[in-house]
Parts: sequence; C-alpha cells; structure tokens
Amino acid sequence: MALIGIDLGTTFCAVAALDERGRPVTVPNRDGDVLTPSAVYLGPDGTAVVGQPALDLALDYPDRVATLVKRRIGYPDLGHPVAGRAFRPETLSAVILRKLAADAAQQLGRVTGCVITVPAYFDDTRRKATMDAGRIAGLDVIDIVDEPSAAALAYSLQGADGATPGTVLVYDLGGGTFDVTVVSLGKKRFRVLAVEGDVRLGGKDWDDKLVGWAADRFQREAGGADPRLDPLSLVALQAAAERAKRTLSKVEQTTLTVSHAGHRVSMPLSRGEFESITKDLLVRTRLTTQQVLRQAGLTWDKIDRVLLVGGSTHMPAVGRMLAEVTGREPDRSLAVSEVVARGAAAHAGIVYQREQGIRRGDTPVHELLADVIEISVNAHSLGVEVKQPDGTRRNDILIAKNTQLPAAVTREYFTIGEGQSRVRVRILQGESPQAAACIPVGECWIDGLPAELPKGSPVEVRCGVAANGRIEVTARDRTSGRSATATIHRPGGLTEAQLTAEAEWVRGLKIQ
Repeated sequence: MALIGIDLGTTFCAVAALDERGRPVTVPNRDGDVLTPSAVYLGPDGTAVVGQPALDLALDYPDRVATLVKRRIGYPDLGHPVAGRAFRPETLSAVILRKLAADAAQQLGRVTGCVITVPAYFDDTRRKATMDAGRIAGLDVIDIVDEPSAAALAYSLQGADGATPGTVLVYDLGGGTFDVTVVSLGKKRFRVLAVEGDVRLGGKDWDDKLVGWAADRFQREAGGADPRLDPLSLVALQAAAERAKRTLSKVEQTTLTVSHAGHRVSMPLSRGEFESITKDLLVRTRLTTQQVLRQAGLTWDKIDRVLLVGGSTHMPAVGRMLAEVTGREPDRSLAVSEVVARGAAAHAGIVYQREQGIRRGDTPVHELLADVIEISVNAHSLGVEVKQPDGTRRNDILIAKNTQLPAAVTREYFTIGEGQSRVRVRILQGESPQAAACIPVGECWIDGLPAELPKGSPVEVRCGVAANGRIEVTARDRTSGRSATATIHRPGGLTEAQLTAEAEWVRGLKIQ
C-alpha cells in the first residue's frame, strides 16, 4: 500500500512516493520514464492510450488525441471534440490520473491515497475540478497542494539536515502555466509569503511562437500554403517546434523542417533567433517575478536562493534573465521536472501522519516528516457581490490576496428590498472593485426568510479559505437566525450524478 504525489502537468506528469526513510523519490512509469506526456488517445474499441504512444498516434489520428487538457480544467468542455465526442476536461484528466496511479501501483502496491498538485494561481473552480478529476479516476484525493509550495517542501527536505533556512523565490514555468512564489524556509517549517502567476502562460506558448514563425516562413518560400490549416500538418509542425525548442536548450543551432501540400522546407534556427521570437513571453515572466517581490514587501538582497521548477526553465534565457534580475545564479540542485511530484508525496505523508496522530496518537512513521509546518496564502482575493444604490454591483473583498491560510472573515450585509423571501450570496475571486471583472466562484441562498422582512435587515456572511485554497461559505439571516451552509453552487461544475456517470465511463476503458 502506498501514498503518492502526482504532478498533473499541462504537457508532462510525474509521480513520486516516500522511501523507507520518508524521503520523496520519483516513481518511473511502466516504460521506465520519470515523465509521462499528458496526452490521451481514445480508440474506437474502448481503449485509451496515455503518454508518449498517444503523442505518436496524434501524427496519424489528431482528432482522437487530447493534449493540453489542464489549460481547460474548470471549463465545461475541452473546446473541441475528441474521437467525435465532447468531453469534460475533468474526465480526460481522470484517464491520465488512472494511468499514472496504475503504473505506480505496479511498483509500490495498491495506492491508498494521493495528493495532486495545482498551479498556485488556480482559482477555486479549477481546484474543485482537479479534485473531481481524481474522484472520477477512482482515487482517494487526500489533498491538493500548490506546485511552488510542493517544490519548496521537496527542497526543504533535501540533504541530511534539510535546506538552509532563508527566503526562497520559486520560479515555476511549466508547459502550460506559470507561477512565482516567495517562500520563507525554516527547519521543518515553510511559509508562503506571496504568490503571482498566469494560468495561460507556459512552454506551449514558446512552441506556438515557433509554429507561427515557421508557418509564415513556409508560406513565403512554398507559395502561400498554410500548414496550420491542415490538422495532420499542424500536429507535425507543433512536434517539430517543440523538438527545436528542446534542442536549442542544449546547442546553439538547429534546423526546423516543415512539410505540407507536397512541399518541404528546412529552416536553420539559432538560439538567438528563438530567444528574439519569444522575447515578449520571457518579459511577461520577468514582470510577474518583480511584482511578487513587491507584494512580499521584500527587496532582492533579502532573497537567499532562486529555485527553478518546471521543464521550461531548461531554456537558457530563463536562467540568464533571473540572474540579471535577482543578482544570483538560480538553484538547479533538484530535477526541475520531478521536484513538484516529490513535494506532493512529502505533503501526502505529512497529511497522513497528522491524521493518524490525531486518531490514534501514533508515533510518526517517518521522523523526517514529523512536526513539519506548512503555511500557504491565497492567490486571489475573495469577496461578496454587493448591489449599490445606483444599481451597480461591486466586489466587497473579505479576504485579501496573499492572506495566510486557513483564514475566515465574517461581515454583515443588508437586504435591498421590502419583504425579501430569499437572499443570494454570490462569491467572487479577484482584485477588481467591479464585480463583473472578477471570477464568479459560485453562490448560495438563504431561503424562507420571515414574512414582511423590512428592507435593510441584516444578513451575516462568513467566508473561509482552507489551507489548500478551497472555499467555504456560511450565510445567516440575523433576524430569524436561519442560515445557509450548503455547498456553494459553482457554475459549470459537475453534479454528483455526473461525477458518477463519468467515473463509470472511465472505469470501462481499457487504459494502456
């Protein structure tokens, strides 16, 4: 039996578990690889192929392969059909998770629980959808944890005595998302100070820049045919662009070849050209990095280490930029593509030991993880939609961004009309004072208010954010004492019946 940590990435996934000493180690998949591509091929015979073979099949059957699913998590659909059917991102993520857990079980024995990582900048809707994906996969998801926090935890546990105490900036550039986090590390204690990020920025955007550059050049040299308009040519071009990007992380020069409509054009590409083509993307991460430092109330001389996380940090320009901005060389002491999964495994062990200690007062199984304290912050402000006298709706922030978690705030509001029979409490995430500019998390209702309730009657709202970023809301009518503590109704989320149906479909697949 085993607990595992899963880094459910946009382009690659990794799994880790704890060894007999309590140290997190990466668990290879059944092919012996430590990374599994986040790709799913759905066959006509009820089979599902996950990983590199799915990417290989995409060259011949692009309409049957789903990639970049994580970028759509929290949305009601993937944005395009796969194998002729519309899918929820949670369902396709569940197929990947089921494959990862099955591969791990071959080496570790039955998987009894897991922790899944999410970008620190994920909002509540995406966090809930990630947990739902785990449920659909049939996994016991004991928690979710922010990716930079997981990386910092793995870093803090490395070596005989753990990492040197100090303040660390975690720069996490993955395949599809970007986070930058400031963490204060101590002996068996780490505390997140500030979080910033972009859930629509990652290595895939560097690939897309190359695809656009190569397609435009191909059109000039081959007479106007655009390879992006043909699904097979586009898949081949995307694969060639990614290979070129990876090659240029190791050497100064490569060749990118485009084949389409009977034409084949090979284009020499230097590292300098690639960095020029993608310069604006790197600048975006630089600005975000500078912004998170300001939010933490620190200057660069207070940052002791810069920790790189995510496969896209292999690009040399990333290290150079961070060295220039921070004045110190980034730390590459841990495998940047595996460190998040290792931290998730450590977090799983900490949660498990804490729960077992509460239940039975047991001595911790792993002394290394005993008494470890993890303190996170919320990546987005949390507020309530309030209707103004002029009819406009504003976001009344209850819990500000970068507040230490868990946190809860209670505030009093008032009914807006005479004789209201119900009150809607609409929860928002975002920094804007305008409600329309924020992300609606969901809503709950207080029904059955007393008859002839006067206008301006008090309603008490309590918003809480758990340590893993999940949101809970309680609303109470102060006049009657009636309260609403039901689960928030989240727009676009799966119902229990839908979760059961999707789980049954996934169980019926022959996953390879």
